[in-house]
Amino acid sequence: MGVTIVLMLGAYFLPLWHILLEAPQYPEGLEMKISLNGLSGNIAQINGLNHYIGMKFIAADDFKEFNILPYVYGAVLLLGAVAALVNSRKLAIAWFVSLCLFGIIGFSDFYKWEYDYGHHLNPHAAIKIEGMTYQPPLVGYKQLLNFTAGSLPDTGGILVGIGGVLAAITIIKSSKSSTKRNNEKDLHAHRAGRAA
Repeated sequence: MGVTIVLMLGAYFLPLWHILLEAPQYPEGLEMKISLNGLSGNIAQINGLNHYIGMKFIAADDFKEFNILPYVYGAVLLLGAVAALVNSRKLAIAWFVSLCLFGIIGFSDFYKWEYDYGHHLNPHAAIKIEGMTYQPPLVGYKQLLNFTAGSLPDTGGILVGIGGVLAAITIIKSSKSSTKRNNEKDLHAHRAGRAA
């Protein structure tokens, strides 16, 4: 559990996710990195391209989530640290559930953001293609005009994922060992009762 918390602290210093746009005219690609508290990367160039197809400008200030995410994530990590310190299986399970909820809500919000930016286009844009939307994939790759858009976890997100897997393994192992101890106690009590 302690190792898990240390790994997950990396999300405060490393980006969680990145979106990469690749095209013949941008062989090195254009990248947007998403962190707990903001955006980085080639935002100006991406906004320049988005303008032609009618997408809204991407600005970190438009996302209130960046103001609260570091604190919510900190509360989740604090619960995990307490569970590790007091060696409580119940607290560890509560922490894991809260971590999963944090992930589900985060991905739902990310999908909503992508949908909004990709579907609500300016009708007066320079480039209009009937029926075309520009929502990047939630995870994986997708072709958008002559761009290949990729959406994948970044270093911080990978560390959080590894931490989540370690936490799940720890909880499952502790559950099995707890069941084994209880079975052994029952067996000893049963034998003691028979001997008496």
